[in-house]
Amino acid sequence: MRRLALALLTVVPLAGPALAQSNDTEVVLHTSEGAIGLELFEEQAPTSVENFLAYAESGHYDGTLFHRVIDGFMIQGGGFDADFAQKPTRDPIENEADNGLSNRRGTLAMARTGDPHSATAQFFINVADNTSLDHVSRSSGSTWGYAVFGRVVEGMEVVDAIKRVPTGNRGRFGDVPETPVVIERVEVLDAAP
Repeated sequence: MRRLALALLTVVPLAGPALAQSNDTEVVLHTSEGAIGLELFEEQAPTSVENFLAYAESGHYDGTLFHRVIDGFMIQGGGFDADFAQKPTRDPIENEADNGLSNRRGTLAMARTGDPHSATAQFFINVADNTSLDHVSRSSGSTWGYAVFGRVVEGMEVVDAIKRVPTGNRGRFGDVPETPVVIERVEVLDAAP
């Protein structure tokens, strides 16, 4: 916890609310708009957390974009570089949306296609309560839900700034920030002692 607070204080001079008190791994998304501190829920979503950390530690997210931004819904990133080229990914992971966590404002979840078990590197941060994305049943892709695996513990004002950027279309993509919002790097902090 102390390391996350110190890392954020070097980037964000005025600290926000106190950090969560847990032993979960914490990361800092260093973005072109500022730092976002995340707590990852290893106990409730071990596969998603392991997957995210593997991508983070390999440098996969460095220089990727928040390529889809919808105010009132979410900001999504981690899959495309500044030229809008899709980055290569590893095999998809098993969906953990049935872990009891809800897609509430400030939570971090795995993005996926209509196939419930298609999540790879892309993730999103909910900027509103999106309980319609929660797990309902295993009967179809639309009821499986989207796996929450963390939450914002510092820098929600940065998330809120990103959600408000002007967006438009870029090729086949909609809701793309007109000025790129870059994930410069992801810093993985040591687990709290």
